[in-house]
Amino acid sequence: MRQGIHPAYGPVVFRDRAANYAFLTRSTMTSERTVEWEDGTTYPVVDVEISNVSHPFYTGTARVLDTAGRVERFDRRYGKKG
Repeated sequence: MRQGIHPAYGPVVFRDRAANYAFLTRSTMTSERTVEWEDGTTYPVVDVEISNVSHPFYTGTARVLDTAGRVERFDRRYGKKG
């Protein structure tokens, strides 16, 4: 790797405000705000809108669209060929 062209890569806390959940990982993102983590160390914190804890797909609350009704409505409107 070439020196001096890559952003700083370090520990960052990502906090999902909707689910009141936070996790520590490494990232190139930075923030002026900090939070004291469970180990007693202070890390920069980045607030996110949604994470795997609050996303409808991962929580099982995702809605399923009725595509069969749309196909039938299309067939009624334009008729089946054949």
